[in-house]
Amino acid sequence: MDVKDNKTLEPEVDVGTAADVEEVMKKYDRESNVRVWEGMPKTIVRLLSIIFSVYCIWVTLFSVAIPEVKLNVFLGSILILGYLNFPIRKGITKVNHMPWYDILIMVAGAFPFFYFAYHAKDIIKLATRVTKDPFMVAIAIIGVLALMELCRRSVGIPILCVVGCLLIYTFMNVRFGKVVYDLFYTTTGLMNTPINVCAKYIVVFIIFGAFLERTGISAFFINLANCVAGSSAGGPAKVAVISSALCGMVSGSSVGNTVTTGSVTIPMMKKTGYQPQFAGAVEAASSTGGQIMPPIMGAAAFLMAEYMGIPYAQVALKAILPAVLYFTGIYIAVHLEAKRLGLRGLSKEELPKIKNLLPKLYLLLPLIILVVMVSTNMYTMQFSASVAIGITILVGLVNKDDRITLTKCLDALEAGGKGTITVAVACAMAGLVAGCITSTGLASKLITIIVNVSGGHAIIALALTMLCCIVLGMGVPTTANYCIMAATCAPILMSPQIGIPRVCAHFFVFYFGIVADITPPVALAAYAGSAIAKAPPMKTAFNATRLAIAAFIVPYIFAFSPVMLFEFEAGTSTAMIVLQVIQICITSLLGIFGVAAALNGFLFRQMNPIFRVLMALGGLGMMIPGAVSDVIGLVVVGGIYAYQFFAAKKEKAMA
Repeated sequence: MDVKDNKTLEPEVDVGTAADVEEVMKKYDRESNVRVWEGMPKTIVRLLSIIFSVYCIWVTLFSVAIPEVKLNVFLGSILILGYLNFPIRKGITKVNHMPWYDILIMVAGAFPFFYFAYHAKDIIKLATRVTKDPFMVAIAIIGVLALMELCRRSVGIPILCVVGCLLIYTFMNVRFGKVVYDLFYTTTGLMNTPINVCAKYIVVFIIFGAFLERTGISAFFINLANCVAGSSAGGPAKVAVISSALCGMVSGSSVGNTVTTGSVTIPMMKKTGYQPQFAGAVEAASSTGGQIMPPIMGAAAFLMAEYMGIPYAQVALKAILPAVLYFTGIYIAVHLEAKRLGLRGLSKEELPKIKNLLPKLYLLLPLIILVVMVSTNMYTMQFSASVAIGITILVGLVNKDDRITLTKCLDALEAGGKGTITVAVACAMAGLVAGCITSTGLASKLITIIVNVSGGHAIIALALTMLCCIVLGMGVPTTANYCIMAATCAPILMSPQIGIPRVCAHFFVFYFGIVADITPPVALAAYAGSAIAKAPPMKTAFNATRLAIAAFIVPYIFAFSPVMLFEFEAGTSTAMIVLQVIQICITSLLGIFGVAAALNGFLFRQMNPIFRVLMALGGLGMMIPGAVSDVIGLVVVGGIYAYQFFAAKKEKAMA
């Protein structure tokens, strides 16, 4: 069935409306709590967002201004857009209402950044002497406080608590003037790597994603997934896994992807026979995993490349196997659930025709061109993204079924501008975190503390880091979460006392920052899925966590076995590299099968608790590096698989 015809499902299944989703998101997600503008004010705010997006594209391509100019104009613009969109607290729905104090904060907060940008060369020449002027100190403090307040409104409290504690510690241990200078007037604070990468790369990719969504590529991905898996047992759930992986790698938003693809896939899953909380969980877990799906990885790959000091193409390559394991785990889980419930797939009449999809393969052209341009290193990432935006518009003009128009282009620019606000604010906070750590030399102290607490055991240090990532990631954009963890926890894991390789440490914090979107108690993607599925939010969140179990296991595996990320010891022969890759691919896939089957409790027939425990242990054994554990795991999983198969066959014969 073509995705355009999904309205036929509505009378048959009870699903949430857009209003239901909006209500749930306004309750839990700060990004969804925005001002209500109508008429001329709405047009003005829309126009400002469009101008901001166009300006960002122009700056990344043509501006030769120094970073202090570009970044301060960027932050000043973000403050204006931020306060125009986010009210002081949740639940304010008064139309065209912006109180005087918000206008005051917006103007006073944006002024320091524009002032700095205008006088940048003179301020740079003054160096530390700039803090001898009370006016310059005052505007720096106002600018930082305005950004922190916008962070509270648009991102949430957790990240603000981290920043607040670090600021207090920094002011207690470092001279006041030096702190102000470091955090506001240099590139070691607000203008650190996170906001620089955001202004240079991420904003253009957010705009690219907004344009791509308006070409109808989401519908294409869903129909393509239907052709691949729609007819198999429990097909709609498998369609959700495949389509969400494809859509999510571009969108970079777990919640946005859940709402976009979930509005089609969740009704299909419920109609097939899946429980509402399971249907919502499948979509949430799959949409969240889109951000670890190469080659785009929701724009986070570019940040990782910057932090790790390796080419983007290498980041995308190293992410392949963990991403395959993640989605394989979910795919196996939904297949076993379908078998347990005796569910069927969609009929041939309900499936889209592959011959109708083949002519639309040109929709993939922007993605292909983007990946080729970035991977070859012939062009800058921002230039490649800008070219991809142009190709997207041309592709949209060709698409007769969902032709892109001037209005859609303006909508995309507006969405790109608004979508940048929370990411930019959170990246600015990440810069403050990095600045505080640099100014105080806190990194070495944190390493000492973690080493003492963990007793030098890497597994304990990894577990503590995992908890930090999940707690901080509650409601925080993935990119910002990664920036903070890369500045705080990754160096600890890489310390000689812990000994985790650089690439493994960065991938570890990145993965656990992502799964926060489906981990209770604040699982925004799961809550979005529950709203569409009309299921209890917490049950949906726990189901999503169970489905995404690979995301909680795989990072520990590659932390101790870098081969999973295609990291090899120096001097390893080509033959040995190939052998190690084949071995870890096979054992990891079989291992994730064992774990998924154990959690589901069904394999040809119901498994008793003892078999489930053994299956889980056997699966983990194959995922843990080592020939002995691989053999033991293979024997256990293979033995239980064979027993379940023949027992089920015997039961069927006797029946």
